[in-house]
Amino acid sequence: MEWLHYISYFFGGFFLCNTIPHFVSGMTGRPFQSPFAKPPGRGLSSSTVNMLWGFLNLLISYVLICRVGDFRLRSTTHAAAFGFGFLLMGLQAARHFGHFYGGNSPEDSSADTH
Repeated sequence: MEWLHYISYFFGGFFLCNTIPHFVSGMTGRPFQSPFAKPPGRGLSSSTVNMLWGFLNLLISYVLICRVGDFRLRSTTHAAAFGFGFLLMGLQAARHFGHFYGGNSPEDSSADTH
C-alpha cells in the first residue's frame, strides 16, 4: 500500500504549509483568519486561537509524515509528494488570503468577480 503513504506525505505537506501563517500570526500577536472565526475563513481569530490552530496543523503533519510508512527525505518520490502538497496549499492560501490583503494581481481579482 505504498500509494497510501504518498497520499499521507502529500497531506503532510499540505498541513505543514498551513501551519506557517497561523503559527507566525499567533507568535507575533496578530489576528488572522481561521476556521473558527465568524464567518469561518474570512473573519479574524485571536492570536491565541491561531497559535493553537497552527500547532494542531503541525501535529497532524507530523503524524502524516513521520508516523505513516517510512518517509525518506532523500527519496525523490517521497519528497515530491510532500512538496506537491506543500505547494498546492501555499498557492491556495496565497489566492484566498490575497483577497483580504491585496496580494492578488488585478487580473486575478477581476477573473474571480465574473
